[in-house]
Amino acid sequence: MSLFQRLQDDLKIAMRDKDELRRETLRMAIAAMKNRKIELMAELSDAEQLAVVQKAVKSRQEAAAEYEKAKRPDLAAKERAESEVLVGYLPKLLDAAATRAAVQAVIAELGLTEKKQLGQVMKAVMAKHPGMVDGKLVNQIAGELLR
Repeated sequence: MSLFQRLQDDLKIAMRDKDELRRETLRMAIAAMKNRKIELMAELSDAEQLAVVQKAVKSRQEAAAEYEKAKRPDLAAKERAESEVLVGYLPKLLDAAATRAAVQAVIAELGLTEKKQLGQVMKAVMAKHPGMVDGKLVNQIAGELLR
């Protein structure tokens, strides 16, 4: 079952359960996927569907941080709650040790040694583990390993 179909099925459940937060969050995610489909003028692949949800999570986390700065804890809490709903649809992130192992494997596989090759490492790791690694952590670890 595709991520889009899971979102639609869970939306029906949220509507039945009268779960307003979940219902509205899922509606926004489904609308974002439909908009992306229109932009591309093609069906979304699993990776593209995942990217839409990841983008939605990231934007909500950033909005929550901005609301905290503006001293609006009520709006920040709502953004965080929406983010938590969407995180449930993402694959589990690798921990720091597993991420380090993945970065080391890519560096060894590609035979990279210089810091200026960081982009190649990032691209390869993100491609091998789509949605499963934190880009900032990969960047940090690769920066430590490359000289």
